[in-house]
Amino acid sequence: MGKLSNLTAIITGATSGIGKATAELFAREGANLVITGRRNYLGEAVAAQINRSGGQCLFLQADHTCIEDCEKTIQQTLNRFDKIDILFNNAGIVTRGSAETTSEEDWANTWDINVTAVWRMSRLVIPHMRNTGKGVIVNNGSDLSVVGARGFLPYATSKGAVALMTKSMALDHASENIRVNAVCPGDTFVERWLERGFYEHGTPTTPEEAMLRSATSLPMGRYALAEEVARVVLFLASDDSSFVTGHTLMVDGGKTAA
Repeated sequence: MGKLSNLTAIITGATSGIGKATAELFAREGANLVITGRRNYLGEAVAAQINRSGGQCLFLQADHTCIEDCEKTIQQTLNRFDKIDILFNNAGIVTRGSAETTSEEDWANTWDINVTAVWRMSRLVIPHMRNTGKGVIVNNGSDLSVVGARGFLPYATSKGAVALMTKSMALDHASENIRVNAVCPGDTFVERWLERGFYEHGTPTTPEEAMLRSATSLPMGRYALAEEVARVVLFLASDDSSFVTGHTLMVDGGKTAA
């Protein structure tokens, strides 16, 4: 019996990175899964691997800035598994810029994905959790939920909003046995490192080399692995954290401790 046996979990943005690692871990812990993402070929591959390993996983191509896709996700989860016990609002984007350089489009897009989609999915699942008598929502925040950073104004602003949304939702629904927390990862080595070109003084370098150099300023001297963040999400989603709600749990190797 796993920590999530007989529970149904929705994980948004689970085609790669932290979302994918969490889906794989949740499946090993016995959860029935609905995972979403924009890239169909990646999502289908993740679901197929989980199903081949004996899990139960349905992939839905979804853009959570679209209310219809959010409603479709909820309904198809209920059609397949009859209930929703856990929601991991993982989908998000990293947008760089200052107040001057951020465009109207980038600002709106960042807010739609990182904030509005989190509120929208939560609003849709809470009535079903209430009917069940319990539920867990985990939001994906960031180390920039609690500190600022040069050149990341739209992203940091959106993740700060996620932190306070988490606390407010937790207070609103604590009496209904619905727990709401946020995992706040710092620098994490995920697939998007491999999808970018890396240069130093005009010379190409490998993602691993770039990561090691940029990690030297971190207290633990390295980036997190997606699997390490996933284990914290599991803690927040399971009964191991049964008396934890309204918490933003930093997973940043000590970066925000200073």
